[in-house]
Amino acid sequence: MHVEDLLRLESLDLTLLWGSPPLLAREISGVTATDLEDPGRFLQRGEIVLSGLVWWSAADEEAKTDRFVAALRGAGAAALLAGEETHGTVPEVLVDACRRHGIALLSVPVHTSFRAITDTVYLRQWGDLSRRPADHYALPENVRGELSRLLADGADPDTLLTRAVAHLGAPPCYVLSATGRTVARTPAAPSLPARQAARRLKAAAPFAAAPASTTLRVDPDASPYGQWYLHLPGPVDAPPRMLHEIAEVFAQYRQGLLRRRAAARVPATELLELAAAPRPGSAPLPAALRACGLPDHGPYTVIAVSMGAEEGAAEAGAEALDELLRHLPGRRFATARLATGGAAAVIATDSGAPAAGAPGAVVATLKGLWPTLDACDDATLPYGGISTPAAGPQELNGALEQARYALTAAARAGSADGTAQLTAVEDLTTLDALLAGIPADVRTAFGVHALGPLADDTNPSHRMLLETLDTFLAHNGSWARTAEALHLHVNTVHYRIGRVELLTGRDLARLDHKLDLKAALLCR
Repeated sequence: MHVEDLLRLESLDLTLLWGSPPLLAREISGVTATDLEDPGRFLQRGEIVLSGLVWWSAADEEAKTDRFVAALRGAGAAALLAGEETHGTVPEVLVDACRRHGIALLSVPVHTSFRAITDTVYLRQWGDLSRRPADHYALPENVRGELSRLLADGADPDTLLTRAVAHLGAPPCYVLSATGRTVARTPAAPSLPARQAARRLKAAAPFAAAPASTTLRVDPDASPYGQWYLHLPGPVDAPPRMLHEIAEVFAQYRQGLLRRRAAARVPATELLELAAAPRPGSAPLPAALRACGLPDHGPYTVIAVSMGAEEGAAEAGAEALDELLRHLPGRRFATARLATGGAAAVIATDSGAPAAGAPGAVVATLKGLWPTLDACDDATLPYGGISTPAAGPQELNGALEQARYALTAAARAGSADGTAQLTAVEDLTTLDALLAGIPADVRTAFGVHALGPLADDTNPSHRMLLETLDTFLAHNGSWARTAEALHLHVNTVHYRIGRVELLTGRDLARLDHKLDLKAALLCR
């Protein structure tokens, strides 16, 4: 049973106060009811926590609530179910704490007992309330038999979906990926652009059915980037269990697909290892490309992505990148994790029609799709870097280095403003953008050595000189405009710039020295 299943049960009447789709998809291992201020040592991973909030009062400091939720996070709790009876409502400070620590929060109304929730969870675990019972099904037996045969025969997803809903009157129906890619659709379903489909998935709570449409997860255990959804845009007269069984058919189809893709990762990993080598042999690279189903001639485009440094981030990056590239019909590509972290892909940009396969068109398409990838997981910001076209196999090493450099620039820009970024090498058209791709420790070292004593900005005098230098360079070395901007006398500006030149050993009458100090300021 998953957290989102509790929200489907009208008898419990629970309300979601905060929780992203990945948190709501977490599996429940058990239930613990507690009103201890620090319940962490009594919890088991995956449990939902029931609390009447007796431990909290309006006079408490925010830190008390933060410690309670942090204990749940540390113990691996699946969700917090907070009762409304003690305080009449769930305190906003608790909602904020759950948002900070990534714990799904559900409110329990006065008329719902904790015993009812506990019984529901354990009965479901024992199988009495299973949505996929072993002894009977909602789908007609002949339909189940036909779908099983189609799965075994390797039928395409459109055929599977069409046959699965045929007995319902063949309504418009889709299977959509997390980024809005259409995996399958029935003949009655019109073509649905990816960005429009992604907006529908974002708007439709995947744990419930709206009166006019229904959206179900195909595989609750899938990652945010690998998830599929069964989406019926119009009303349909079918028991929920029947729709869940159709979703289960596509969960089986998806698992078979994942096994085949996992096998394809082996030659892709070998290809990227060869591409990362500065001087690969002349024969191995073309052979590795052919093993991945790619042509042994260019052009190629390389893209690298990062999902952070957390455990499993590299695999998430490879899955996210694979999903993104499947929006490029007719393009052949190979995706794998990188030994240095993150993931990368080599895309053959000459496949398909010449106009559609042009490298520039591929970059533009990926940039347009990047927001749909960002929307898959609220807790992670994906960053990506794209190379310029590599003319042939021997240029793949340089293309991979370009993609990594652009990725570093994207991560730096994204961490500064809290947004997901996809940067192409061709976007690096300013000094600031160029420097952003340099590793942080190299930037810091350059700034310290170029600025000399001024790098110590804890000194008030040094901060004043740095401000004057920055303003002076921003005004193209104009003494009068610098003085006006800083509300100083021109002689004061001359004195301060003289001090800067003395401390840094630079001559600000020279263009190259101005560029050195400008770069040093940008590297701080």
